[in-house]
Amino acid sequence: MMCEKKRILIADDEPGIIQLLRDYFELQNYQVIEARNGLEVLGRLNQEPDIILLDVNMPMLDGFAVCEQIRAHVVCPIVFLSAKVEEADRIKGLMLGGDDYILKPFSIEELGARVEAHLRREERKKTDEMVKLFGRLSIHYGEYSVYYEGQPLNLTKTEYGIVEVLSLHAGQVFSKEQLYERTRGFDGNADSAIIMEHIRRIRNKIGKYTDQTYIQTVWGVGYRWIG
Repeated sequence: MMCEKKRILIADDEPGIIQLLRDYFELQNYQVIEARNGLEVLGRLNQEPDIILLDVNMPMLDGFAVCEQIRAHVVCPIVFLSAKVEEADRIKGLMLGGDDYILKPFSIEELGARVEAHLRREERKKTDEMVKLFGRLSIHYGEYSVYYEGQPLNLTKTEYGIVEVLSLHAGQVFSKEQLYERTRGFDGNADSAIIMEHIRRIRNKIGKYTDQTYIQTVWGVGYRWIG
């Protein structure tokens, strides 16, 4: 489940498909923006969608024409939906700047998984370019590194993962189970007590340079970043 609602623009001239996709993605905590033709897509772009589902066969402007017009200034993923099975059409859509091409009829679960995958990729790209400063502590997300006054803290992979999760959601409390799942990739039934040891080591490495608290313990709940 996503913490913030992502905006998904669904463009299709079939009301049944619009309704099906709206119902599904709203249940997945998305904010749905609708368009019934190519011109409406152009008019909805000011709502800054995070991803666009674009039917190829739409009136006024078809999906290919819309993509060609907007790709230069719209950076979010564009996923084509189409009943056209010819390889030439798929190639055309991708060459025009589409990120994916899904044939109708499609599995709604597969479509949802692809949408989430594209959004995760976009978040990863944004994170890779990011540097956050917390006083004299700096986190270089693209390098997977943390520095204090320019000195590397030499965190392990798991230690860095904990710092990344907490610092990207400063103020939000994460349980040991949530941190274990996010950093180790296992389910929450695994031994999350190891997270306590990792956090102790992170604090010790930061403590070599400063007494400031960055990771706060919320007793009985978990941990949060307050740097």
